[in-house]
Amino acid sequence: MRLSLVQVTVGPHIDKNFQKVDKFINQALSFDPDLILLPECFLFLSNLKKTSFTMDHDYILHYQNFTKINKVNLLLGSLPILDEGKVYNRSILINQDGSISSYYDKIHMFDVSVNDNTGSYRESATTEAGDTVVTVETPIGNIGLAVCYDVRFPGLFTAMGDIAILVLPAAFTQRTGEAHWHALLQARAIEKQCFVVAANQSGVHANGRETYGHSLVLSPWGETLAESKTDVGLVSAKVDIAERETIKQNMPVAEHNRFRSHLV
Repeated sequence: MRLSLVQVTVGPHIDKNFQKVDKFINQALSFDPDLILLPECFLFLSNLKKTSFTMDHDYILHYQNFTKINKVNLLLGSLPILDEGKVYNRSILINQDGSISSYYDKIHMFDVSVNDNTGSYRESATTEAGDTVVTVETPIGNIGLAVCYDVRFPGLFTAMGDIAILVLPAAFTQRTGEAHWHALLQARAIEKQCFVVAANQSGVHANGRETYGHSLVLSPWGETLAESKTDVGLVSAKVDIAERETIKQNMPVAEHNRFRSHLV
């Protein structure tokens, strides 16, 4: 199975961002991927409330058509989706037949202070927090969905149960990324004994925000199988799902766990 990730620096113009992403996902087809992953807020990174979409927006329909034509699964990292009067930071998984198989609304809001150019982040000011843990059974394995700041909360991943692949689109800041990005993702891969696929934004954005890049694929042993640095573009890796079964048999962590989440 092959996984491809898109790393971009989102600008202020949605149409231009759309064109950049479209170029990259078409380039990704040369790797013959089973799944393409886009970053969080891959079309717009500023005030999500003012630029929200509905689930039948032309952009989403375009991506559904793309997957149907090219027979590939596509994870729309996240879009600001208006649902019953509330805006959610929503990650959308589209099947290779063009249908939406599932979606996940980011649960943990990034309301923090960071020593960077932005200083204060208040995601909850424009976005409603989700409340549902989402896993999706697919032909390429059971996939767990999370977004960016979620990675800091291990209880979410315990609640997912057994997953083969954890997808984590992100717009992780430069400051927090250089300190914690790799450590947090490796911890999730090791504790869940699953592949972790994390597509991040990268670079300095028009509003002064800095994102860390380093989109990567990790093995269930915590090894880096593929990683970009800060350049925009693609990163791709071939993974063997059978590898995690061997690791689970040799070290049955889930069976040995004496502390169970009440959500499981």
